[in-house]
Amino acid sequence: ADPTHRFGVRVINEFAWQNLFAQQLFRRPTDTELETHEADFLVIAMPGLLGNPKTDGLNSEAFILLHLTKRIILIGGTHYAGEMKKSVFSMLNYLMAKQNVLPMHGAANMDADGNTALFFGLSGTGKTSLSADPKRFLIGDDEHGWSDDGVFNFEGGCYAKTIRLSQENEPQIWSAIRFGAIVENVVMDPNTRELDYESDRLTENTRAAYPLESIPNSLPDGIGTHPNAIIFLTADAFGVLPPIARLTREQAMYHFLSGYTSKLAGTERGVTHPESTFSACFGQVFFPLSPIVYAEMLGDRLKQHPETQVFLINTGWVGGPYGVGHRIPIQYTRAMVSAALNGHLKHGNYHPHPIFKVWIPNEVPGVLSEILDPKRMWQDPDAYALQAQKLARQFIQNFKQFAKIDPEIAEAGPSFG
Repeated sequence: ADPTHRFGVRVINEFAWQNLFAQQLFRRPTDTELETHEADFLVIAMPGLLGNPKTDGLNSEAFILLHLTKRIILIGGTHYAGEMKKSVFSMLNYLMAKQNVLPMHGAANMDADGNTALFFGLSGTGKTSLSADPKRFLIGDDEHGWSDDGVFNFEGGCYAKTIRLSQENEPQIWSAIRFGAIVENVVMDPNTRELDYESDRLTENTRAAYPLESIPNSLPDGIGTHPNAIIFLTADAFGVLPPIARLTREQAMYHFLSGYTSKLAGTERGVTHPESTFSACFGQVFFPLSPIVYAEMLGDRLKQHPETQVFLINTGWVGGPYGVGHRIPIQYTRAMVSAALNGHLKHGNYHPHPIFKVWIPNEVPGVLSEILDPKRMWQDPDAYALQAQKLARQFIQNFKQFAKIDPEIAEAGPSFG
């Protein structure tokens, strides 16, 4: 969206619907821009060309090949259109960092006073749903850059998960799925042509792609100010992390490098039960450089903009792990996000989590106070402590790969006796 950092893309596809996907997800050039358009990136998508795992050294028949010097991307063996945008995103994550722009796998929106918020989170954490707020202006739902001038969108569309989508909980996304939108992996009644968003018969990774302008309160220019709030989203299926907590700068860098969430059934092939997953920068597979490079860029920006507050919000389970507890109602999550963004939590009272050390607010408007402390929601406090220690060990073990990071960052993580 920022002309200072703009690249041209040419996409060659096997199917017409993939052309429509590219038209929707990449920013559409004006007629004037097309007259001088140059393809900095070439994307060739060939779903019908299958790789051979035995002879090609692949894990499956799918392959996504990026040549950073030639700026060519080859995609084969998969009909999943998201690989087109994610491969270009990966290319940008290399090039933007070289231009002192922090590339981010996250959403962004802005309020009427020009206050920008960022949302980071892996698939299934609610990033798209929570950033599509009817009271705020959507900058973008997935990929952005943070430059010396502020935040800007990389894309021209949205790519929302639709599993269990409802008009009540996600009205903007629901309304955006209309003529011209693309749905992937969504079961459709062959007679009525009605879409069944509840069905996970094919996969839980059901998707809808639509232009940014399908969200009525989106910002056409895709540019925002420096953020006043940053939200890290996690769907903790073990019921350990608090529904909301404030992070120090060092804790923000720690959790940015950790990129924790619970991988849920259906998100990836072979996953049948929830399991912990750590993905640095909340999307490590898309970032070619060391995660420490991006974390230090984030830390530098938080130092330059000390008024920016960072919050960790758990959209997962409370009262016990998956199968015992229950998922945090989205109405509560929305209330917590609103409180974080509108400044209600700026001067409130907090207490530290005994193991993860993040700062838990004593109260949040519109949220029952007992739900804020995860330990109080478990029937057996000792069982909670054991589960919390188990997750903390996984954090500590995962963070060992970042031995070269400033010791203050490592010390900002969980600890217990």
